[in-house]
Amino acid sequence: MRKVLKWIGIVLGGLIGVIVLALAGLLVSTELRFSRVHAVTAEPVAIPSDAASLAIGKRWVEIHCQSCHGADLGGGEFFKDDALGYEDAANLTKGKGGVGATYTDADWVRAIRHGVKKDGTSVFIMPSDSFYYLSDADLGSVIAYLKTVPPVDRQPQPRAFTPMAKLLLAAGVFPNLLYAETIKHDVRPPAPPVGVNAEYGAYLASAHGCTSCHSERLTGGQPSRPGAPPAPNLTRGGDLAKWSESDFNSAVRSGRTPDGHTLGEDMPWQGFAKLTDDEMHALWLYLQGLPVAASTAQ
Repeated sequence: MRKVLKWIGIVLGGLIGVIVLALAGLLVSTELRFSRVHAVTAEPVAIPSDAASLAIGKRWVEIHCQSCHGADLGGGEFFKDDALGYEDAANLTKGKGGVGATYTDADWVRAIRHGVKKDGTSVFIMPSDSFYYLSDADLGSVIAYLKTVPPVDRQPQPRAFTPMAKLLLAAGVFPNLLYAETIKHDVRPPAPPVGVNAEYGAYLASAHGCTSCHSERLTGGQPSRPGAPPAPNLTRGGDLAKWSESDFNSAVRSGRTPDGHTLGEDMPWQGFAKLTDDEMHALWLYLQGLPVAASTAQ
């Protein structure tokens, strides 16, 4: 009996050792991904200075950047969870602790379009996979505006994730949010000219990040935030089949659907409410022209 128990102990000890080594490997792999340097050369983008371009950049920033980096773009607490750790949004200004004090135009292009920070590591969570689609004109306007914002002195805290968070990330429980790993850095998607048509609506859907939550075919998907409800189907295979264009515009701009449902925090309607009437119509034309498809998220 003692011999049997001894062998059982050896086997269990070996299994525990294997599990410990596997977990340690996952932790190391996560750390390596965060520290990996991506050698990306930023393509030249003209940075305008005229009032019209600055206004365009300001609107893009208000739609996308303020929800995470704050109304003053000074950054601060973005995510905090006792079980997972915390992450601060970067200070985008030229104030103390802000990246704007050191970023060149090329640095801005790499960070926004390619998801690569000044030190070569990947951005985390910031949706560069959507901003990758920005036209040179729109990206240049965004950078131009960011360079004009008042400085804010605010030093972000270093990222601090718990071992549990790192294990979950390594195991693929969370979507991949290290966008420098997945963006096709050597390919530039074409951007159509501004227009009130479905082609420009497709550009807006990509650059504004609709596919990030609603899936590439917009048939519904799972947002990146843990615990977030599935994003609905935006083709005529979903609820949009029963909506009018007026219903669509009202939902996007008010945060309430025609049946009285309140859109959750994962749908940044407060920012999208700043889309112009022409942009909303172009987006509607694009969505209406999508193939009817069954929802892929429940």
